[in-house]
Amino acid sequence: MENNSHYLTALFDQLGLPSSAEDIEAFISAHRPLDPSIHLSKAPFWTPGQSQFLGEQTKADAEWVMIIDKLDTSLRDQ
Repeated sequence: MENNSHYLTALFDQLGLPSSAEDIEAFISAHRPLDPSIHLSKAPFWTPGQSQFLGEQTKADAEWVMIIDKLDTSLRDQ
C-alpha cells in the first residue's frame, strides 16, 4: 500500500494537484463514483492539461499507466 500511495503522490504532483495522502483521499472521495461510461481522462473535474496528460499516457501505455489505472479503479469503487 505504501508504494501505491507513493506513486499516487507522484501522479498527483505531475497533475499539479495537492498530493498528501489526505489530499489524495479527499480528491477521490469528492469525485467518486465516476460513471463507468466516462473514460478517466474525459472526467469533468480535470483541467484540459490534466485531461491531455492522462489520455496521452494511457494511449501510449507509458510508465504512468499502472498508477493511472489504480486511480481510475479508486474513483469507480463506491
